[in-house]
Amino acid sequence: MAYYCKKTVADIDCSGKKVIVRVDFNVPFDSEGNISDDKRIVGALPTIKYLLDRNAAVILVSHLGRPKGEFNPKYSMAPASKRLSELLGKEVIQAADVIGPDAKAKAEALKPGEIMMLENARFHKEEEKNNPDFAKELASMAEIYVNDAFGTAHRAHATTAGLADYLPAVSGFLIEKEIAFLGNAVNSPVHPFVAILGGAKVADKLSVISSLLDKCDTLIIGGGMAYTFLKAQGYAIGTSLVDNEKIDYCKSMIEKAEKSGKKLLLPVDAKTIAEFPNPIDAPVTVEVYDYDKMPDDRMGCDIGPATCELFANEIKNARTVVWNGPMGVFENPILAEGTIAVAKALAEAEATTIVGGGDSAAAVEQLGFADAISHISTGGGASLEFLEGRDLPGISCLENKDRRIVAAGNWKMNKTPSEAKAFITELAAACKDAKNDIIAAVPFVAIPAALEAAAGTNIKIAAQNMDYHDKGAYTGEVSAEMLCDLGVRYVIIGHSERRQYYNETDETVNLKVRQAIRYGITPIVCVGESKDQRLAGVTNELVAYQVEYALNGVRDDLAAGIIIAYEPIWAIGTGLTATDEQAEEVCKVIRETVKKLYGSNVSSVITIQYGGSCNAKNAAGLFAMENIDGGLVGGASLKVPDFSIIANS
Repeated sequence: MAYYCKKTVADIDCSGKKVIVRVDFNVPFDSEGNISDDKRIVGALPTIKYLLDRNAAVILVSHLGRPKGEFNPKYSMAPASKRLSELLGKEVIQAADVIGPDAKAKAEALKPGEIMMLENARFHKEEEKNNPDFAKELASMAEIYVNDAFGTAHRAHATTAGLADYLPAVSGFLIEKEIAFLGNAVNSPVHPFVAILGGAKVADKLSVISSLLDKCDTLIIGGGMAYTFLKAQGYAIGTSLVDNEKIDYCKSMIEKAEKSGKKLLLPVDAKTIAEFPNPIDAPVTVEVYDYDKMPDDRMGCDIGPATCELFANEIKNARTVVWNGPMGVFENPILAEGTIAVAKALAEAEATTIVGGGDSAAAVEQLGFADAISHISTGGGASLEFLEGRDLPGISCLENKDRRIVAAGNWKMNKTPSEAKAFITELAAACKDAKNDIIAAVPFVAIPAALEAAAGTNIKIAAQNMDYHDKGAYTGEVSAEMLCDLGVRYVIIGHSERRQYYNETDETVNLKVRQAIRYGITPIVCVGESKDQRLAGVTNELVAYQVEYALNGVRDDLAAGIIIAYEPIWAIGTGLTATDEQAEEVCKVIRETVKKLYGSNVSSVITIQYGGSCNAKNAAGLFAMENIDGGLVGGASLKVPDFSIIANS
């Protein structure tokens, strides 16, 4: 899989610049021509709002339907622009063409804080051919390219990959979130890990079946593709859908599961019909048969009640679940019960649940289970290719992250919401020209007020802690999902005070790190030694161990985005401070440890802070050290003059 330590819009200066954003607004319409599902538009809002809040001039480009390289008003982006206008509460200017005179004139006149939509990119055959001249014409309208269209990231088209040849290219928040969830699910899942594949054809999921068998504990096969597996086992399947060319492949996958000790679950009964419904939602008469008793003249079109129970019980015991593809002919209400049962089981599971786009995503949305699912992917084909481990051209073309300087303030139990709001407003004004990243970790109750004050500024808001459970009877705790829902993008984990007073262990630190990443939140992971440990001469070994434990099970591209803060416990609240050389020595140990774990690509970009009594007087010297990339600041972060000096160091 490609090295996906990619820059996002949060890593660039977009203020006052023209930014072309590839979005996926390929939305469905009802019979009256109205958008019937706007989740793809809603999914792009965080990136669009972020850019507009920072005074960028935003140019959107997307495709819709299959116009086959010709202008067709039926596939105009105008309805999507109208819906986006309603969601944003401001006008979205609609261009009449893509790279023609109207689009270029509107792009030229576009002012900071305004937004426009180009016409359907697939009105040009050059789009799907990734024609360089077409991409260059598009790029001429902007200064920065942002790809936030995960649904088309597996296609090497002009608007998904070609633009990166001519403009600085970064991802939007939607792609960042997709990579975080899907990547963690298959590369560092919490076990038991259950993968569910449905849909019609085995051929559509050849590689992903084998790939998931390498990683999951249980692979559930449903939908039309299950009958090819059943036939491979020697069972009669009547007139059910079958891919005879893939019989041997199915046999090899069954053998692979047995040899590797993995559980491969197939339907044990099926809802059958006499012939395929025409139209697809026409009433049908259903008879249920066990998998080994199906009549020759019946067609399996949904899993039966015993299979629903079997699959649900397996999901119930899982900690990570990935699902792609329906269990039957979901478009027919009579043949949708299997898909409904799986969706309900995911919604009730005490697990990280991920639905991989396409029909299964539509099912979850239509059935009202969306809010209970951890993540619903916006890309069907893209999510499948990602699960297979393929490179996605629309992501691999983006720029890798740079090593950055981060000044993070930990307010601890200080400042009310109103005080936080006033402080952030004042700090933003004092740091408006700062080149470093600035983060304020505020008390939980002050997060909404701080986020409101920070909107449109270069200040980012962090939480001071979180629980590693998704939900449950943990009085007073806050989950990663709650922080994500608020819009928090950073969280401090393993702070020395929490280790000392609240029994934070290396194990809980690791669980929190992985949970934060799972929800697209960047952990600021604290490591460090006590005075006795320093005097005993075990600082380097202890810190290296803490880093290794904290990052256990975290994939390389995700580890690269983590911030590690060296906190010498003996220097916190004691008036003592490490010298520049002492801090540099340990931060170098941290970087070398990361290099040992992940290689030089990750170690060269990971952010390592000093967090022991960093203040306005010593910040410049500390930040000048080769392996120190900023500070985790305590008391000095509570005073705007002091913190602004640190932030500007």
